[in-house]
Amino acid sequence: MSEPKYPDIKVKLVGNNGNAFAVLANVAGALKKAKVPTEEVAKFYQEATGGNYDHLLATCMKWVDVS
Repeated sequence: MSEPKYPDIKVKLVGNNGNAFAVLANVAGALKKAKVPTEEVAKFYQEATGGNYDHLLATCMKWVDVS
């Protein structure tokens, strides 16, 4: 697996219990906190919501460092 787009942004997803909304909120919040441009956060949302839950998790791992 390749390095995420924003490897310095670390997001803990353990404990979200399969809640896609919580996963989206955690990652988007971390992107915003790291001052990632709004357009980039919108691209993340668009990509992350373009499939099922597994796609969401894969997208999160593509964008940030997930634990």
